[in-house]
Amino acid sequence: MIYQYIACGESGDIVKGKITAGSEDVIADMMSYAGYRLINLRPYVPFLSLGNLTSQLFPVKPAETVLLYRQMALLLESGINIVTALELLQEQIANRSLKRVVAEMVADLRGGNQLSAAMSRHPDVFSTMACRTIGIGEQTGGLETMLKQIADYTEKEIITKKGIKGALMYPMIAMVVAVGVVGLLMVFVMPAFAKLYGDLGAKMPILMTLMMGASAFLRQHLVHIFLGTIIVVGLGLIYIKTPDGKYRMDALMLRIPQLGRVKHLNELSRCCRSISLLFNAGLPLTEIMPLVIQGANNRVMSQSLYNVQVDMLKGEGLAKPMAKDKIFLPMMVQMVKVGEESGSLDASLLAVAQNYESEAQDKTKTLIAMIQPVMTIVIAGVVGLIAVSMVSAMYSIYGQAF
Repeated sequence: MIYQYIACGESGDIVKGKITAGSEDVIADMMSYAGYRLINLRPYVPFLSLGNLTSQLFPVKPAETVLLYRQMALLLESGINIVTALELLQEQIANRSLKRVVAEMVADLRGGNQLSAAMSRHPDVFSTMACRTIGIGEQTGGLETMLKQIADYTEKEIITKKGIKGALMYPMIAMVVAVGVVGLLMVFVMPAFAKLYGDLGAKMPILMTLMMGASAFLRQHLVHIFLGTIIVVGLGLIYIKTPDGKYRMDALMLRIPQLGRVKHLNELSRCCRSISLLFNAGLPLTEIMPLVIQGANNRVMSQSLYNVQVDMLKGEGLAKPMAKDKIFLPMMVQMVKVGEESGSLDASLLAVAQNYESEAQDKTKTLIAMIQPVMTIVIAGVVGLIAVSMVSAMYSIYGQAF
């Protein structure tokens, strides 16, 4: 594997370059023997490398990593060593990116690295939590068990994300269709009727007059409205990329009626399941909390967890700091307290995670069932209003003619 390094010599001179070796420890030994002290060392990735291009064209899906975890666990339980297991799996992997990643993992393992270290070199495929959990499995001799647990954990995350996407997909599509239909009616259909009514010299009803005025405004300022929308959306996206924008957006997501509750429950269940997984693996809470904070998808949740960590390090435990923040629901706080007192924190949090996941799924189904008729009524109402204005104008012309 090729590494890029920066090192300092005994005379203070700085050198940098590239070197090929089996592991970082080998490079460190080589540099030390040559009289240099490593300052920075990382895998070398060319700007236009074939690996990068393949990763972008064929990204590794979470479901594929779940299958990889389960197959590795099955082969290890059969008595096959980890290197042979990965070589067997490499032959049957269809995704080119994952196939390349597994090949590099095999090379790292043959170079003397552990599986967790080999996986940590691919953070876009394997999460920090997965690498840390598998590292514990290597130390305790329960690698197969940890692989199964991280597979279950990742699978739950996939189901959660699919539920939220499913809830948002229909209203987004319906909104695009509604805007398109209304735009066509106002820009193309309405002007034709307006010209017809103008030629007849009929007096238009108030509703039709308002619609014609709106249509004329849209046609005259269509380019300005389009450009303005692009600018506003672009500025909004730029702001959302900033730390303050991300925090405010995540806070807004938690306040949206119905959907915010689903998002809140999913974040809490993710937090509970993460702590339960790592605690069951044998990690102390002082090491668990930074990983859970790092793995949180919502920055409001991350900040709250950070505050809990600060108070926990002062000796207050978990339940007491959580009780100070409303983002942690009462049932979670109570179960954490019970788990701390009984010594079964992992089991208590796992029960909370399962309860919240079940509630989130029920609310997601209810939300989807509620959104569909609401969006249908809104679209029908807007289109119906335009149709009624046209029909009322026709009756007005008919009345004035006869």
